Parts: sequence; C-alpha cells; structure tokens
Amino acid sequence: MFGPENGSVHRVAKLLASKIDTQKPDLILVNKASASDLSRYDIIIFGISTIGRDTWDQKFGNVDWAQFMPTVSSFDFTGKKVAVFGLGDHITYAYHFVNSMGILAKTVLKNGAQLIGKVSPESYTFQDSEALESSMFLGLPIDEDFEPELTEERLNGWVELLNQEF
Repeated sequence: MFGPENGSVHRVAKLLASKIDTQKPDLILVNKASASDLSRYDIIIFGISTIGRDTWDQKFGNVDWAQFMPTVSSFDFTGKKVAVFGLGDHITYAYHFVNSMGILAKTVLKNGAQLIGKVSPESYTFQDSEALESSMFLGLPIDEDFEPELTEERLNGWVELLNQEF
C-alpha cells in the first residue's frame, strides 16, 4: 500500500514490486485502501513520503495518508509482518528526514506488527529523523530528489533483506 499517487512514491512502489520474485505484490493506493485490505494480507509493505505532492497541491489536500492513518492507527497488526519504505529529501529536510516513515513504522509496531526491513543509517547523510530507532532506520529511506542514482541499488539490497525476513 502506498501513497501519494503519481509521484516518486508511486514510481518506487512499482519498481519495488517488479523486484519481488517470491510473488507479485498487489499495488494498492492508500487513498483506495481499507481495513479489509489490511486484513487480507499477512505481509504488508507500506510506501510513504515525508513531503509530497499531496502536501503542495491543494486539490490533493486531506487525502492519501491523512485519511488512511486513522485506519492504520486503530488496526490490530498482530501476526502480520510489515515493512515500510519512505521517501525523503536529506538536503532540504535534513532535520526531518523520512519522518513519516518513522511515524508509520512506530504506529504499526505499537499495534502488534512484526516490523521487518530495518536498514542501517550508515550510507545516509542527514541530521535527524523520527525513523531512526536503536541505531537503525525502521524501514528503507529513499531520496529521489538528491540521490535517485542510489534508488535501484538500495531497493535491490532491501528486497534481499526482505526475502530473508519473509
């Protein structure tokens, strides 16, 4: 499940789905998702941006994650494996790098999920992040604004990690 639609998160979600060999994941837009979608799957991968098209474009205000987060916040993830990737800009938002990914990951953890796909911050440059806990990112950070050349390599490594944790 990912959002917003038609931006970098959408592009990365499609690229990620193409790299998962075990089975083809269903790509579900967050603005069309429901609690029944969460119930259907034992393994869920969420894609979120810290600042995205829905933030800047007023016609997209109050959609995507803003509308779906209450569902996530009240859902019981017990018995589910959840991975999160988050898009962020490590230059302009160095003090808030992939914060939304961290907020989402902490929410599903609090609600019983087994969080998989944690990544070392070693190859990232940033000042602070809500997504950092116990010296690990709570998912995969992607910076399509300033490091798009690293996206494919980071996704490949993450898929390898996820395959071990599935």
